[in-house]
Amino acid sequence: MAVLEGDITVIESLLGREPRGLEDVAVRDNTGVPMVIRVAPLVNEKPFPTLFWLIDKRLNYAIDQVEAGGLIAELQETVDSSPELQAEMVVDHQRYIELRQSYFSEIQKQHIKRLGYESVLAERGIGGIVDFQRIRCLHTYYAAHLVRANTVGRLLDAYWQVKELTFPHCN
Repeated sequence: MAVLEGDITVIESLLGREPRGLEDVAVRDNTGVPMVIRVAPLVNEKPFPTLFWLIDKRLNYAIDQVEAGGLIAELQETVDSSPELQAEMVVDHQRYIELRQSYFSEIQKQHIKRLGYESVLAERGIGGIVDFQRIRCLHTYYAAHLVRANTVGRLLDAYWQVKELTFPHCN
């Protein structure tokens, strides 16, 4: 997808500020409104390992609510008790790193190398996480999930299904 005419205004409204490092709209809802944006690997000359940023207000609010209710700890217990889920999460982070790097232009690669940030962007997974079996922020996992399914996103989808919550479909 691309940033279309009028997207910047919508994105600014959803974020409540000007987007930093905006490179693309990664996911739109079924009406065409941006839900997830893709951000540059460097923002203000600093590494920005969070490739995808969730900007959908309804989803952000729902995730805020379940995080405040302790869902991260609950999901972490589920992951901690399952070697299979732990292994899946490692793969999710590795795939995310590969996807992030696939978006780097040659100029960006050279700039990242010149600034000495290669290892940061090669070692940090979803949301900049170093420990690939930890859940730190559901927003970052879910933004990535809407682009390419991941374990934490699937766990969150299952939670919402049990609670009978629905959200806008994506294109």
